[in-house]
Amino acid sequence: MTPQRLAVLGSTGSIGCQTLDIARAFPERLRVVGLAAGHNLRLLSEQIKEFQPRFVFCQGDPAQLPPGDYEFMSLEEMAAHCDVDTVVAASSGFSGLMPLLSAIKVGKTVALANKEALVTAGEIVMPLSRKHHAQIRPVDSEHSAVWQSTLGEKSTPSRIMLTASGGPFRGYSRVELAGVTAEQALRHPSWKMGRKVTIDSATLMNKGLEVIEAHWLFNVPFENIDVLVHPQSAVHSMVEFADGAVKAQLGAPDMRLPIQYALSHPERWANDALPKLDFTKISRFGFEQPDYDKFPCLRLAIEAGRKGGTYPAALCAADEVSVDMFLDGRIKFTDIPLLIDDVLARHASVAHPAIEDFIRADGWAREAVKEAVIQERLHC
Repeated sequence: MTPQRLAVLGSTGSIGCQTLDIARAFPERLRVVGLAAGHNLRLLSEQIKEFQPRFVFCQGDPAQLPPGDYEFMSLEEMAAHCDVDTVVAASSGFSGLMPLLSAIKVGKTVALANKEALVTAGEIVMPLSRKHHAQIRPVDSEHSAVWQSTLGEKSTPSRIMLTASGGPFRGYSRVELAGVTAEQALRHPSWKMGRKVTIDSATLMNKGLEVIEAHWLFNVPFENIDVLVHPQSAVHSMVEFADGAVKAQLGAPDMRLPIQYALSHPERWANDALPKLDFTKISRFGFEQPDYDKFPCLRLAIEAGRKGGTYPAALCAADEVSVDMFLDGRIKFTDIPLLIDDVLARHASVAHPAIEDFIRADGWAREAVKEAVIQERLHC
């Protein structure tokens, strides 16, 4: 058996580390040939020693990495390299867009965990993937669930129902939300994720981004994509077809499950390290409508997706900076949607944008958030 050669972009993040867990479990099937990280050089160094990749990238000083028989190259070069079969796009933020495009242009299989790249530039990414026959396999548990539920179907779903746990603050009052701390927001009730996506899950921004992502991945109109709060986190998403039939994908809330399926498809590999769903411990399956008033980030994201153009790029950039400020203690939890709303209200969107337009929108929105905090626009 020839092992599948992986380049893991964002190898020191939550999704990247869990991808490497899967690689450890199947050394005869998966060979890590590329590792790319940000500034966590200590962890990257450990990964290099363990997996002995051929290609490495980091944003820090490469002189601090251990010696080895590897080549230092850019993310774009690694994603497009002829000795890479599958690119695991696990880096976060807008920086993941250009490597994704590089992989697509040479027809790679992409296990996509980077929301922002598709949310920002789905109008470019999806047509390009069809042109170059690049397969995009979703890693998000919700989109993986939709993908798995549509496999073998000849009809496009008439409706997609994305589930959300509701985060740690479901049922909180507005007053309680205003006093939320970063420590509280980082304690997700169901999932183990990175800091940024954990905060996005607490504000429900993450679910709004997933609505935009689902629109592009599955070519379903926004009005046919619903969000349902499902605190048990067992049903990862559902699809409804024209005849009224509904298919759902269920599983334990563990990101290694969709990661492994993105790498094993069309096979399913036995892995004793992965948890199994115990139905005897789930007393009920509950579903409810999200509260758009108390969690306005969900509404802001869906509105930006509907408007299109460079609105989603401005949305993602404003959210990223706002979340960083919240984690640093510079703004309140409830200031996050206020800042994003202010930026979107002032954004001059470009219809049918090119890559350069996305880059400009991203840069403008980041500066606009910082300006708004300095001017205290969010308190006006």
